Amino acid sequence: MLPLGASFRGSRGAFASRPWQNVNDEPRHTSSGNAKWRGQGVKDKVPMDVLIKRYRESEVNGLALLHQLAQSLELHLELKETGTSDNIPYLRFAFCAVIDGIQYKTGIGTTKKEARHSAAELALREFLPTLEMCSNHVSPPLEEQTPTSDIRPSRLIPEKRSSGSLKIPLDVRDQLAKLMNGHPEFSACAGTTAAFFTQSLGGCTVVAVGTGDINAKESASSNGRIVHDSHAVVAARRSLMRFLYRHLLMFYSQTSSLTAKSVFQQNSDSGLLSLKSGISLHLYVNQLPKGVAQIPSKLRLKPFSLSAWQANDEISLHLSVEGKVFSILSPALDHPSSKMVSMSATDKLTQWQVLGYQGALLSHFIEPVYVQSILVGDSSCTDVRGMEMSVCQRVEGITPRLPTYYCMMRPHVSLVPSPVPHGTRGGPMTHCVNWSDGDSSVEVVDGLEGKTTEESPFKSGSALASRLCKAAMLHRFKLLAKGAQREDLLATSSYREAKRMAKPYQEAKSVLRAYLLQQGFGSWLVKASQETTSRPHKAVWIVKECFLWELYMQAC
Repeated sequence: MLPLGASFRGSRGAFASRPWQNVNDEPRHTSSGNAKWRGQGVKDKVPMDVLIKRYRESEVNGLALLHQLAQSLELHLELKETGTSDNIPYLRFAFCAVIDGIQYKTGIGTTKKEARHSAAELALREFLPTLEMCSNHVSPPLEEQTPTSDIRPSRLIPEKRSSGSLKIPLDVRDQLAKLMNGHPEFSACAGTTAAFFTQSLGGCTVVAVGTGDINAKESASSNGRIVHDSHAVVAARRSLMRFLYRHLLMFYSQTSSLTAKSVFQQNSDSGLLSLKSGISLHLYVNQLPKGVAQIPSKLRLKPFSLSAWQANDEISLHLSVEGKVFSILSPALDHPSSKMVSMSATDKLTQWQVLGYQGALLSHFIEPVYVQSILVGDSSCTDVRGMEMSVCQRVEGITPRLPTYYCMMRPHVSLVPSPVPHGTRGGPMTHCVNWSDGDSSVEVVDGLEGKTTEESPFKSGSALASRLCKAAMLHRFKLLAKGAQREDLLATSSYREAKRMAKPYQEAKSVLRAYLLQQGFGSWLVKASQETTSRPHKAVWIVKECFLWELYMQAC
């Protein structure tokens, strides 16, 4: 393996010496073979656009460019070895690039060198568009302007908010206003809103919207035609899945123009599809999701202190019951077996940042899809420490245990201005709205009933089953399996069977839940049957006792 400071040879020759490199800028190799490196002491920084131009003209390879950008922009770069999958023959090594704490997709290869180069290329696909966008958007006052190469673009939203970040909440508001035009009776549904948007060099596009703040009142149904969780983030994520299904069907269509419009491309390494180079996914919420994201900002974690148990209780997994949340470690947690219970919206975000937002069914076709940033437009919120703790710190260090292509994707979490609410009157507060790019109209769901309302602009049929329910998702899955000519998937008889067949996804899910339990955050709610969901508090006491015993032993 070449040391990080050595010469690299691209397809058009050697990019040998770097006169601007300080002799002390050497990588630090850990015992696991990972390299951590930060550019410092740079004498003459090469402009960022020159570095990128050299890369695009094949004068330097992707790994070399990544190191040069790290030095020029003074970013912390780490190439970290991750888990590999036994199901992929001849590919034994896997690495991912971590740039200033943000982890990118996993690259694989028959040698460590090959895997590092693959990881660098995958990181640059997402990093370069963000880099170029930041250099275009950030406009400090004239007396504070800095050279292009000094901009730190490792996150979508720089510390000085870009015009793009300020515009997103307005885009979401305007999209809702457009969708609700002619339906003022549902304007109050926008009180709690979440939206996913894609970003590319062409700009930002809102692709999925969900509103709501409630669970269905009854326990799970067996026919898959009830929407059990209608919280905004959950509804928006299921709307995002519909958007992904639509673009996968476009990719597998026999029409070249539709295939070209799809957001997906074939990945030769994995055999799966991935988002096209330069397209990234982001999330906007106008309120902090229920659960750990709302913990007091004054909370500070000091392991083994007298407040350790209280701290662990605050950042543990939470359950949502009738719109209220309870720590899964709380002795106050109890509920009738007939009530619908689900994990909190924040805990689901934690899960999606590890498993991807595509879900089990779509993982048969595509690599994990992660959110690069979370924008919080909550006017009552003063910091986002709770959100950062929940989606990042609780699962820090899990990546090496995960199968190939899965990782803990650390999103950049930031506060953005809260736009004027779309509406404040009309419509029951239990009504929830969903929409995805390509829909002709919104669907309004009664969150308590889990079904579409009679007055909804969109209705799928007389049974009033929502287009977000499991039965509807299974139908789209079958259409996609047919379009992709996946006979093995067409033979599945149920939603659960199709999910279980997604082996790497199920492996990653098992690793995540075991990791959360091991770290003392509690046991994830299992919905395998009525019996397992009716009284989770029995398992809760076991978790709590184990955690207290571990604290006691470490204190001794």
